[in-house]
Amino acid sequence: MKINASGHNIEINSTIREDLEEKFEKISNRYSSLISLDVTITKEHGEYEVELRTNYEGAAIAASGKDKVMYPAINKAAKKLEAGLAHRKGILKDNLHEKPVVTAPEIAYEKIQEMKLP
Repeated sequence: MKINASGHNIEINSTIREDLEEKFEKISNRYSSLISLDVTITKEHGEYEVELRTNYEGAAIAASGKDKVMYPAINKAAKKLEAGLAHRKGILKDNLHEKPVVTAPEIAYEKIQEMKLP
């Protein structure tokens, strides 16, 4: 998976890049159809905000995290991204299952009509 990292009011150095690659390697292995991940790290008013964006199976998934320290902000955003990806994967698997056909109301209606109630 290709990670495109950019920063606002912060320089993305090799240490941050390596940490991002290590953090998202697990997600990349679990969701093999992920091609790229856009990471934007912003520092404003002494607080870091990390925004993550990717496309997974035809849907855009985005997540963000804030903290006064950069690495916990990255962790928060990564957890939210993983939850979004798991939700999308669940929706895709749910659509593969055949839905049961409900015939009970019609049968019950017919039986009530056949009964001779006083």
